[in-house]
Amino acid sequence: MTKDEVKKRIEVLKKEIEKYRYAYHVLDQSLISDEALDSLKKELFDLEQQFPEFISLDSPTQRVEGKPLKYFSKVTHEVPMTSLNDAFSREDVFEWLKRIKKLLPKEAKLDFYCEQKFDGLAIDLEYENGIFIRGSTRGDGRIGEDVTQNLKTIEAIPLKLSEKEEVRKNLKKEGLNHIAFFLEKDFPKKIEARGEVILTKKEFKKINQEQIKKKLSPYANPRNVAAGSVRQLDPKITASRNLDSYAYDLVSDLGQRTHEEEHLILKALGFKTHKANKKVDSLEEVFKFYGDIENQREKLPYEIDGVVIIINNNDYFKQLGIVGKAPRGALAFKFPPKETTTIVEDIIVQVGRTGVLTPVAVLTPKKVGGVMVSRATLHNKEEIKRLGLKIGDTVIVSRAGDVIPQIVKVLPHLRTGKEKEFKLPKKCPVCGTELKEDESGIIVRCPNADCPARSEEHLYHFVGKGAFDIKGVGPKLINRLLDEGLIQDAADLFSLKEGDVALLERYGEKSSKNIISAIQKAKIIPLNKFLYSLGILNVGEETALLLAEFLQEKNKGKIQIPELIKALLELKKEELEKVPSIGPKISEGIISWEKSKNTIIFLEKLKNTGIKLLPLSMVKEEGKLKGLSFVFTGTMKLITREEAKNRVIKEGGKVSESVSSKTDYLVCGEEPGAKYDKAKKLGVKIIAEKEFLKIINR
Repeated sequence: MTKDEVKKRIEVLKKEIEKYRYAYHVLDQSLISDEALDSLKKELFDLEQQFPEFISLDSPTQRVEGKPLKYFSKVTHEVPMTSLNDAFSREDVFEWLKRIKKLLPKEAKLDFYCEQKFDGLAIDLEYENGIFIRGSTRGDGRIGEDVTQNLKTIEAIPLKLSEKEEVRKNLKKEGLNHIAFFLEKDFPKKIEARGEVILTKKEFKKINQEQIKKKLSPYANPRNVAAGSVRQLDPKITASRNLDSYAYDLVSDLGQRTHEEEHLILKALGFKTHKANKKVDSLEEVFKFYGDIENQREKLPYEIDGVVIIINNNDYFKQLGIVGKAPRGALAFKFPPKETTTIVEDIIVQVGRTGVLTPVAVLTPKKVGGVMVSRATLHNKEEIKRLGLKIGDTVIVSRAGDVIPQIVKVLPHLRTGKEKEFKLPKKCPVCGTELKEDESGIIVRCPNADCPARSEEHLYHFVGKGAFDIKGVGPKLINRLLDEGLIQDAADLFSLKEGDVALLERYGEKSSKNIISAIQKAKIIPLNKFLYSLGILNVGEETALLLAEFLQEKNKGKIQIPELIKALLELKKEELEKVPSIGPKISEGIISWEKSKNTIIFLEKLKNTGIKLLPLSMVKEEGKLKGLSFVFTGTMKLITREEAKNRVIKEGGKVSESVSSKTDYLVCGEEPGAKYDKAKKLGVKIIAEKEFLKIINR
């Protein structure tokens, strides 16, 4: 995007986010999911980080949620109630730590406190002489709403704090003698704590059952019910909801030095704190905590949407300060969203095995539910009409049932005016046959029974033994990919992403990763096997080898896809029959194949797949790297990664896209990725680019 386009995008994002935020935080209405809103906020945050000159005081990134409702009395927070910036990946967390380290002394040793991030309503609790005197909502961060009477109905919130002696006794049990000693001298008259009001899944279900009995609409989520219950004018309604609450922040100074100590003090005072929260010493332990909680998420009695990471040392936390709406020293590490926003870059049409045309949205790749999604089925032309979808639109993508990605909503207010209407073609994009509609006028089909898109046999052959031999890609998977409109010919296999496969039923994240890795690895293929994969009539493995030798010699060794395709399409029957063992029958099959319109279309598509052909001289069964497995990471300076891979294969070695215990060498270029950490953990030998070159040039 140009600078002007970025500025315009920021302005429309600000307006759209504010609309949803007002509905969510002030009116307790969810117009879109929290995850989709988070995605818009993250896009705005990232753009403002890249172009800080466009940050304005009215940006949603610079202030906290909502405004107080008029019918509650106002409460001023002397210490503002802040919100948190979000992270959606390990890389985001690494970047956060990198940023804050620059602001702290070089000798600073950081540890972290990790908490579950409750999906509820943030509250502030004030006590005087140990008695609960006032409770309020966050509001806009500075001014909240007085909801004291409603909060008093929640049993998890103490109406009276523990006696002073009991507090000191409990602190000593936790080893906090310095705080116990501090409180002997000066026990504060006023104590202020903060936490979250939540509704359990069980209570939420019960409330919705009552709604249905009364023939009322069920509530969307527990967070909305919790927020709405706390903001009821009648405390009896709040009491009937059986709300719960956890404390997680101590505003008052009771001698605490770390955030961990704050939790222990809160517990000693009589607040409910969560047992799972813990101090950790490294980001590696942070990620373990995150993974453990994510695995438990569905079994938890309440909703959470991530974990909170806080710099444990309070002095460092204060030094880092606050920017806009959020403290620098804390971060919300969100779980992979099941909904996100992205942009429809194009709409393509796939022809399935039965001839039915399926429009497929090509998306700017985004993670949904932990899987990178780059396509979404649009089912038929009526679905596009129902959504009001245009090419270039910003949309909300959801993983329905954690399986198939679908576009659930278009955000028309984010349009720039450059969006385009989609029109279904009148002829089959594969064979050119006039398309036909069924009686409903919704289903459009190619009636040509010989349309290449309707033949799976060629695909089976293409990926099979003797050809590309792609491990894990067999008839069952090919049929699923065809049925879902993800591919329509063999060339489309090479544009698949992990998310496309992972979203198919019975194909998880691990198996999809292996499948895509196998497809990418198969891109490097000997010339003879490539020719055999094309399924030319009467050209078996032996003839493919003869044809490869002939073409390689004729083209003087220039056998990469563009040169090869040109040579194939220029073949003459007479010259073919001069090749030993290629007689009239085989030559006729080759000539017939090369003149087919479908062959030309397919070969043109293969040009953009990234396939690398190995000349016959490089096809070795033996070599100095035989039996050795290599993985590459980072930017290579002395040799391209593809050249390096080809050299490994030439010498009989294997190249993999992922590190495992079976990997012999990880070759590291500049700025290595996560593969480096995994190799180190598994004890895989890590070598630099120069050392790799020494090995292959011995």
